[in-house]
This record gives sequence, C-alpha cells and structure tokens, in this order.
Amino acid sequence: MKLTAEEKDILNGKEGKTKAKIMQTLVEFGDLFGAEKFVPVTGEGHLVTSFGIGLLKPVYRIMDEIIDAGLKTKFPFTVDPRPIDYKNVKVGLLNKFIFSKIMYSQQKHYEEQLLKIGLKSKDSFTCTSYLKEVGNTPKYGDVLSWAESSAVVFANSVLGARCNRNSGMLDIFGAILGKVPKFGLLTDEGRKATWIIEIKTKSLPEAQILGSAIGLKVMEAVPYIKGLDKFLGTELNDQTISYLKDFGAATASNGAVGLYHVENLTPEAKKLKSKVIAENTKTYVIDDKELEKVYKSYPIMWKKTDSKPQLCFIGCPHLSYDQLVDWTKKIEENLKISGRKKVLIKTIMTTAPSVLNKFLQTEDYKKLKNYGIKLSSICPLMYTNNPIAGNKPIITNSNKLRTYSKSRYYKDSDITKIICGVKNEKI
Repeated sequence: MKLTAEEKDILNGKEGKTKAKIMQTLVEFGDLFGAEKFVPVTGEGHLVTSFGIGLLKPVYRIMDEIIDAGLKTKFPFTVDPRPIDYKNVKVGLLNKFIFSKIMYSQQKHYEEQLLKIGLKSKDSFTCTSYLKEVGNTPKYGDVLSWAESSAVVFANSVLGARCNRNSGMLDIFGAILGKVPKFGLLTDEGRKATWIIEIKTKSLPEAQILGSAIGLKVMEAVPYIKGLDKFLGTELNDQTISYLKDFGAATASNGAVGLYHVENLTPEAKKLKSKVIAENTKTYVIDDKELEKVYKSYPIMWKKTDSKPQLCFIGCPHLSYDQLVDWTKKIEENLKISGRKKVLIKTIMTTAPSVLNKFLQTEDYKKLKNYGIKLSSICPLMYTNNPIAGNKPIITNSNKLRTYSKSRYYKDSDITKIICGVKNEKI
C-alpha cells in the first residue's frame, strides 16, 4: 500500500505503540486484498462483537491496551445485540448459571470496555443500527468500518454507503484509525454486478427465501435484480426497507453477498442504471418453482424431527417498527381464526432497544403482551448457537438464524398459523 507521510508516521510509532500495531494490521489486511491506499472513514461505526464469551481473552487484552493508550473511535459506534436477556428470554437457573458464569462471563466487563472506546450508549446494541429510530444511518457514498453481514449488505445496497465485509476487531481498528484500505466494495469496479437475477414469480417472493436462493447461487458476487420493483415499487419506504433488510440478511448468510442492486429501486441502480453492471454477467432466473425447490432443500436439524417446538424466534435481523405493527395484526387475525386468546408456543420477537422503547407506548404492544408474546433486544443467533439452547426444538422465520443454528425455518404465514394454533397447520 502507498502510505501518506502521516500514515507512515503512525506506522513508525510516532502516535504510540498501540496505534502503530493497528496501522500495521490494517496495512497487512489491505496488502492481502490488493489495496493501493487508505481512504477516510466518514460514517459512524458498527461492531460485530457484542458478546462477552469468557474464552475470548485476546479480545479483552487488546481492548485494555487500546483503552490504556487513550485511543477512541473517530465517530461513536453501535454494536450487535447482546446474547442474553434473562427477563424476557428465560433459560432456567442451571442454564443461567452456565450462561453468566461460564459462557458469557465477561459480558459486563466487555460492555464497559466498549463504552470507554466510543460506544454511543448502553442501549446501542442491535444488528439494525441503520434504522431511523437507532440513528446510525449512513449517507450515500459514506465510507464505513463495519462488520455484521446483514448490516453491511444493507448499508451498501439500500443506502449506497461503501463498506467491505470486515471481521471482528478489524471493524474496531478502522473506526479508531479513521481509515480503511480501499479495495473490493469501496471501489467503483468492485461494486459492479456480475450476476443478473431475473424475478419471474407470480407475486412478491418471500424475502427470506429469495435472499437465500440468490446467496446460494452467487455466493460473494454482486447481483443485479430485475423484476422485483414490479412488486416493491420504485421508492424506499418503511415496508420496502423492512423487506430489503430481511432479503439482504439471507443473501449475506446463505451466501456471502455484501452488495446487491435492485433495478429502479436501490440508489446506485437508479442513479447509474446499466453502469453498475459489469461485462460478461451470468444470469439466474427465479420463478415460484425455483423458490419452492430452495425452501424444500432446508434440512431439519432437530434431534427428533417430529418434536413439538418449544420456542419461536421472530426477528433476526431485528424487526423494524413497521414489522412489529404488521406482526401484531397477523397474530390478532390468526388467533381469531383459531379461537384462542394466547399463542400456543413461547414466542420471542426481537427488535432494537430504541425501536422497542417507541413500540412500548402503543396499543399494539399491549395486544402482543396479552397474546403471550415477549419482546426483547437479544441476539437470537447468539442465544441459540450453543449446546445449551441449541438442542431445543426452535422454529423461526429467519433464514439467517436457520443457517447458523439448528432452528427450523418456516415462512411468515406458516409460522403465524403454528404459533396461533390454526388447525391443520403441520409442524
């Protein structure tokens, strides 16, 4: 990489040993991917590591070194959701002991470290930092130092910001240095689509399954999606943003997509049109038959495939305010059909703390509470992706959660019927 005089000084230790280590790490990271130089970070950070797992001793040691050196991030940052919420997602006394004393024994300490280096607030824990209620919403063209696959793909695709799929600690280092190596999705060439996706379904596809199909096909490539605007329209509104949030999360977890373009809808596709498409693209046609094939390919990972579900998670990534309202309506309608007053299965809906605080003031919240639904800002993935909770028969509408745990995936309409006890709905 070609470094400026200032960057060379940092690398040579003129601003301290710790900052020199950070610079060296990012230089080697940039060299590995062929970056020619650094570019300034212009937006707030988002970190992926939010869990105080006791075994991550090197992380806490590095954090202490950063704090002792008096370093902080250039901008405030948000971080992924907490892994525990004993009030709303109960785990039993034995499991609580294992969670708090063994698995996540460093949670309190790590959160204190995060606050010292620039965490926005004690409630800045969500995977949907870009939602308006949270306030970490990058602008078009902003350069970011983010990790968290679903947040990165949303920022790149729906907002038109620029960020590579970084990993834990690299997101912190870039946020502290205020610079990141320029390669991949930070470049014009790296943002060009190499796949054309033609949507030929009869109605709006299930966001999670469509994202899964595309992710599995293109992997880390950039897809350009044609035909989706026929169902979503050409303007970004609350409903469209919620759809693209879940769609993108599935492309990023079932594949490794960091950026997609939707014709006539996402900002770069609207602004640059065909200029965002590379030469010699591949084509993937998606119809209803193809989506059903993808859906039926998901394995059932439960120890006993005929087990009755003990828990349902809705909201991975975290639900938007609009989705909370919509889910209230769907559950109300299905409970009327089943003639029940409460859901049959323990159901947790997850959302960002700031979205939850807003929703708590509504009549819809009172309805969900009466229906037996719990609301939390926990990370369902971190809750389920361990031997303790992971062996439970859990159902979800999240393709991301299905991918990273043993949870069983259902479409929105099916999972609503299951938890509400609508007759003839098979599990």
